[in-house]
Amino acid sequence: MCHDLSTATIHELPIDERPREKLLARGPSALSDSELIAILLRTGTKGINAIALADRLLRQFGSFAALARAPVQELAKIHGVGSAKAIQLAASFALGSRLARERFFGKTVDSPAAIEELLGPEMRLLDRESLQAVLLDTKQRLLSVQEISKGSLNESLAHPREIFKPCITQSANAFILVHNHPSGDPSPSEADLRLTRRLVEAARVLQISLLDHVIIGLPRPGGSGYFSFKEAGVIT
Repeated sequence: MCHDLSTATIHELPIDERPREKLLARGPSALSDSELIAILLRTGTKGINAIALADRLLRQFGSFAALARAPVQELAKIHGVGSAKAIQLAASFALGSRLARERFFGKTVDSPAAIEELLGPEMRLLDRESLQAVLLDTKQRLLSVQEISKGSLNESLAHPREIFKPCITQSANAFILVHNHPSGDPSPSEADLRLTRRLVEAARVLQISLLDHVIIGLPRPGGSGYFSFKEAGVIT
């Protein structure tokens, strides 16, 4: 009888403690983060099983969200993970984010809270800034989400002509600009403010409504995980 469950193989665990069997019997909500990740990993490494390896990953990165943001190359270097498992993890995290987005197509997106729900799960996984345009029809229903640029956000990467191009191409009536702050702090920088003011003027000339510019950060105790330029009065 093996008393150390971390070193026992999955097949040596009691049936009701094996992740796959537990999921089949009780559903995904009954599993811990470690157990869900263990299903993706399938196997552990010498001396520890997949559940213990998953728990080690969560402790190493500090949280599930931080693990999901980790680059594939970084995950692949971890003993017991390797390229194949790292790719499986990254693909699973991406699928979850895309599923969250798919629920919004054809629905009204008219508030920063809705933007956070739409793009927050995906953009919080990114380790670099991404600038995206949420394109809307005349009833503010979601048409599509287009990435404008990726990298450190500055005015050369986020020129108004590049931002308005998908709006014109897809005949959007309005749009909401969104970008993330990988640091977790959604407070706007001076560059964010300058860009937003330029876009307000350009939108007025092009007669395309810029409804808001939302910065996605991490949820804060007693506050939201985003900053809205509309709520701040910069966009009226």
